[in-house]
Amino acid sequence: MTPPSPTPDDKYTAANLLVLEGLEAVRKRPGMYIGSTDSRGLMHCLWEIIDNSVDEALGGHCSRIDVVLRRDGSVEVRDDGRGIPVDAEKRTGLSGVEVVFTHLHAGGKFGGGSYSASGGLHGVGASVVNALSARLDVEVDRGGKTYATSFRRGTPGRYAGEGPDADFTPETGLAVVGRAKRGVTGTRVRYWADRQIFLKEAAFSYEDLVARARQTSFLVPGLRIVLRDERSGEATEEVFQHDGGIGEYADFLTPDAPVTSVWRLQGEDTFTETVPVLDDSGHMSPQEVTRDCVVDIALRWGTGYDPTVRSFVNIISTPKGGSHLSGFEQGLHAAVKKQVDAQARRLKVGRDEKLEKDDVLAGLTAVVTVRLAEPQFEGQTKEVLGTAAVRAIVRKVVENELGAVFASPKRDDKQEATAVLDKVVAEMKSRISARLHKETQRRKNALESSSLPAKLKDCRSDDVDNTELFLVEGDSALGTAMGARNSEYQALLPLRGKILNVQKASVTDMLKNAECASIIQVVGGGSGRSFDLSAVRYGKIVLMTDADVDGAHIRTLLLTLFFRYMRPLIEAGRVFAAVPPLHRLEVTQPGKKGKEVVYTYSDAELRRVTADLNRRGRSYREPQRYKGLGEMDEDQLAETTMERQHRTLRRVTVADGAVADRVFELLMGNDVAPRKDFIIAGAEKLDRGRIDA
Repeated sequence: MTPPSPTPDDKYTAANLLVLEGLEAVRKRPGMYIGSTDSRGLMHCLWEIIDNSVDEALGGHCSRIDVVLRRDGSVEVRDDGRGIPVDAEKRTGLSGVEVVFTHLHAGGKFGGGSYSASGGLHGVGASVVNALSARLDVEVDRGGKTYATSFRRGTPGRYAGEGPDADFTPETGLAVVGRAKRGVTGTRVRYWADRQIFLKEAAFSYEDLVARARQTSFLVPGLRIVLRDERSGEATEEVFQHDGGIGEYADFLTPDAPVTSVWRLQGEDTFTETVPVLDDSGHMSPQEVTRDCVVDIALRWGTGYDPTVRSFVNIISTPKGGSHLSGFEQGLHAAVKKQVDAQARRLKVGRDEKLEKDDVLAGLTAVVTVRLAEPQFEGQTKEVLGTAAVRAIVRKVVENELGAVFASPKRDDKQEATAVLDKVVAEMKSRISARLHKETQRRKNALESSSLPAKLKDCRSDDVDNTELFLVEGDSALGTAMGARNSEYQALLPLRGKILNVQKASVTDMLKNAECASIIQVVGGGSGRSFDLSAVRYGKIVLMTDADVDGAHIRTLLLTLFFRYMRPLIEAGRVFAAVPPLHRLEVTQPGKKGKEVVYTYSDAELRRVTADLNRRGRSYREPQRYKGLGEMDEDQLAETTMERQHRTLRRVTVADGAVADRVFELLMGNDVAPRKDFIIAGAEKLDRGRIDA
């Protein structure tokens, strides 16, 4: 393909320059304003409109927001706030509604006193949504009247009918379309996203909308958010209102059993920054401005080790953190470290044992919020807070407030503070222990083979991808498995009875348990937050337990250990459950000396097989029922459970980590009452014939 000829220098003039005016730049480069033109960008536009209503609620002017996804592809956002100004803006001569929806960097959030804290900051939210919409309708209730106007891809005018394809007449100005009741104010925005801009498969996500509405209702106590989805023909409606604020949010986010109650850390301070200010003559001049920064944090430690931290500036989520999150982590680490150093003797902390940030964050659920006027974000998508002064303010508040909790003379506070310090120190010791394991437990060689448990029957191969570790129930099964395995690539680790239920136990108790410690040591990747998948010594971990109720219980206990402390193994699809047979059936073959052996894996399958044999007139001996792996001959165990060409393995997977976490806590955790309710609720569905009495 011949490349295009370059434009001669004398042909490259000002006429070659393209000047984009008004909202043309948004339509030409939408990714600069909303990140992408897929479903994420579509949802970002909706967040911009919703956040304008939420800003009214933050100022105490709005108590209800309705969001409706309509069947015709449009979305409508209604609020009972003050309503967008309808009077003329003196510089443009346009109404406030038209200025907000047609001019970039125009709005009430640039220091004019309308909002002390807001989510919309760059003044491009409503105008960008308008530019990227095939049609947008606005209605405003103010002063006893209802004002309305419409836009077509950013151009104001009037439509002669419903939908974006109706006849359109360009014109400026607001029309009075009705009367509003005395004292009633609010704004209604309905728009159709422009399919010339967004990808064909882009769609509004009701699940994301629910998550955002729930989150916002926690962040703005008392605000009522109503979601309605009419797209399927049958309307779905959900209402969110939480008066407990971020303390209730922290409780909602908590995935594990509590170590402490929810602690609230609150404070505020001021800082100065230089900002350009528009003077009366229209010139920008730098001025020193004093800002207020309000910090409100809710946190709670749980028994787990995965942290759950959400950070917000005003009501805008900052998933990638920023200066406020850095200040929180620094203050948290400093406050806890000070307490650990002061109680080093009681906590048995050595001089060489240093507390790290991750030790403090283990099992922590926290909601970090700051409120300030005109925060600086990195990019229009507002995922990272850039205002540097906030870091020191948040750190100071956290250190002071957390220090006060630790020093509290109240008995409950003392007990919880002691539990936190014990947990943090246990996490530190676990991390140090795991690091030592990681350094010493690589693939064995002549120098390090003695570091592995004596009961491990290891394999000869060093090829991790090809090797398998079988966790075998009991020494009797180990004897059979020794003869059934392929010692080139199959290793065996016998377990004595039922291991510790790690869902209830602390990290320290888990590490002290001989069976749990052996499994972690042999697997070789460490445990908890420091688990290293690349250091694991085997390609497959196979749980081989008896095909009875006790075997299922042991398998559940093992899965709890792997899920709680070695979850990356499950997520990588490297944990399996062996499927040993429950029955062995010898079928005689008429006219032949040999016999056919059939294995069945459940009572129902045995009944089907015997019924089929009876129907065909085949004779068979009394079925042999295996009560355990140890009752099988070596060749039988090899053929059914261990040989790759014949066996069946069930891969253990995690489709939803949060749901799995709740199930493990329900079935294996400390709280008995929910488990009792679960058993009672499911008792009627139990097949009593399956009980192994």
